[in-house]
Amino acid sequence: EVHLVESGGGLVQPGGSLKLSCEGSAFAFDDVAMSWVRQAPGKGLEWIAAISSSGINERYADWVKGRITVSRDNAKNTLYLEMNSLKPEDTAMYYCAADYQWWTLPTYWGQGTRVTVSS
Repeated sequence: EVHLVESGGGLVQPGGSLKLSCEGSAFAFDDVAMSWVRQAPGKGLEWIAAISSSGINERYADWVKGRITVSRDNAKNTLYLEMNSLKPEDTAMYYCAADYQWWTLPTYWGQGTRVTVSS
Protein backbone atom coordinates (compact mmCIF):
# COMPACT_ATOMS: atom_id res chain seq x y z
CA GLU A 1 0.00 0.00 0.00
CA VAL A 2 1.27 3.45 -0.89
CA HIS A 3 2.12 5.45 2.20
CA LEU A 4 2.96 9.16 1.99
CA VAL A 5 4.01 11.48 4.81
CA GLU A 6 4.43 15.22 4.33
CA SER A 7 6.61 17.43 6.51
CA GLY A 8 8.15 20.87 6.57
CA GLY A 9 5.09 23.01 7.07
CA GLY A 10 4.88 25.77 9.63
CA LEU A 11 4.56 29.50 10.15
CA VAL A 12 6.47 31.76 7.77
CA GLN A 13 6.42 35.50 7.23
CA PRO A 14 5.21 37.01 3.96
CA GLY A 15 8.03 37.05 1.45
CA GLY A 16 9.69 34.08 3.10
CA SER A 17 10.52 30.64 1.78
CA LEU A 18 9.66 27.11 2.77
CA LYS A 19 10.57 23.65 1.50
CA LEU A 20 8.09 20.85 1.99
CA SER A 21 8.99 17.18 1.85
CA CYS A 22 6.94 14.08 1.18
CA GLU A 23 8.42 10.71 1.97
CA GLY A 24 6.99 7.60 0.42
CA SER A 25 7.14 4.08 1.76
CA ALA A 26 5.76 0.60 1.13
CA PHE A 27 5.92 0.98 -2.65
CA ALA A 28 8.42 1.57 -5.47
CA PHE A 29 8.73 5.35 -5.30
CA ASP A 30 10.30 5.64 -8.74
CA ASP A 31 7.28 3.93 -10.30
CA VAL A 32 4.84 6.72 -9.47
CA ALA A 33 4.14 10.21 -10.67
CA MET A 34 3.74 12.68 -7.84
CA SER A 35 1.72 15.84 -7.32
CA TRP A 36 1.30 18.60 -4.78
CA VAL A 37 -2.18 19.89 -4.02
CA ARG A 38 -3.30 22.42 -1.43
CA GLN A 39 -6.49 23.38 0.34
CA ALA A 40 -6.89 26.83 1.82
CA PRO A 41 -9.22 27.28 4.79
CA GLY A 42 -12.81 27.11 3.61
CA LYS A 43 -11.86 26.44 0.00
CA GLY A 44 -11.57 23.46 -2.32
CA LEU A 45 -8.55 21.53 -3.45
CA GLU A 46 -6.12 23.41 -5.70
CA TRP A 47 -3.52 21.60 -7.79
CA ILE A 48 -0.02 23.07 -7.60
CA ALA A 49 2.45 20.94 -9.54
CA ALA A 50 3.21 17.46 -10.80
CA ILE A 51 6.39 15.57 -11.59
CA SER A 52 6.79 12.35 -13.53
CA SER A 53 8.18 9.17 -12.01
CA SER A 54 11.65 9.81 -13.42
CA GLY A 55 11.55 13.52 -12.64
CA ILE A 56 12.05 14.47 -16.28
CA ASN A 57 8.61 16.03 -16.73
CA GLU A 58 7.25 18.79 -14.53
CA ARG A 59 4.03 20.74 -14.78
CA TYR A 60 2.83 23.72 -12.79
CA ALA A 61 -0.40 25.58 -12.28
CA ASP A 62 -0.43 28.91 -14.09
CA TRP A 63 -0.64 30.89 -10.86
CA VAL A 64 2.69 29.47 -9.62
CA LYS A 65 4.56 31.97 -11.83
CA GLY A 66 8.01 30.71 -10.97
CA ARG A 67 7.59 30.96 -7.20
CA ILE A 68 7.39 27.22 -6.67
CA THR A 69 9.61 24.32 -7.75
CA VAL A 70 8.78 20.63 -7.52
CA SER A 71 11.54 18.04 -7.40
CA ARG A 72 12.16 14.50 -6.28
CA ASP A 73 14.99 12.31 -5.09
CA ASN A 74 14.08 8.75 -5.94
CA ALA A 75 17.08 7.42 -4.05
CA LYS A 76 15.60 8.92 -0.89
CA ASN A 77 11.96 8.14 -1.78
CA THR A 78 11.23 11.82 -1.27
CA LEU A 79 9.30 14.50 -3.11
CA TYR A 80 9.91 18.20 -2.48
CA LEU A 81 8.10 21.48 -2.96
CA GLU A 82 10.19 24.61 -2.66
CA MET A 83 8.17 27.80 -2.26
CA ASN A 84 9.51 31.33 -2.40
CA SER A 85 8.02 34.81 -2.04
CA LEU A 86 5.23 33.37 0.06
CA LYS A 87 2.01 35.34 0.43
CA PRO A 88 -0.78 35.15 3.02
CA GLU A 89 -2.96 33.57 0.34
CA ASP A 90 -0.55 30.63 0.24
CA THR A 91 -1.82 29.65 3.68
CA ALA A 92 -3.24 26.17 3.28
CA MET A 93 -2.90 22.49 4.01
CA TYR A 94 -0.45 21.05 1.51
CA TYR A 95 -0.83 17.46 0.33
CA CYS A 96 1.37 15.24 -1.74
CA ALA A 97 -0.28 12.62 -3.90
CA ALA A 98 0.84 9.73 -6.06
CA ASP A 99 -0.39 7.68 -8.95
CA TYR A 100 1.09 5.01 -11.19
CA GLN A 101 -0.17 6.93 -14.21
CA TRP A 102 1.17 10.29 -15.33
CA TRP A 103 -1.14 13.27 -15.54
CA THR A 104 -4.19 11.80 -13.92
CA LEU A 105 -6.14 12.43 -10.72
CA PRO A 106 -3.89 10.88 -8.05
CA THR A 107 -5.07 7.80 -6.24
CA TYR A 108 -2.92 7.97 -3.12
CA TRP A 109 -2.71 10.94 -0.76
CA GLY A 110 -0.74 11.92 2.31
CA GLN A 111 -2.25 13.43 5.43
CA GLY A 112 -1.00 16.94 4.67
CA THR A 113 1.24 19.53 6.27
CA ARG A 114 -0.03 22.96 7.23
CA VAL A 115 1.57 26.15 5.96
CA THR A 116 0.65 29.49 7.48
CA VAL A 117 1.95 32.70 5.96
CA SER A 118 1.51 35.54 8.39
CA SER A 119 3.41 38.35 10.03
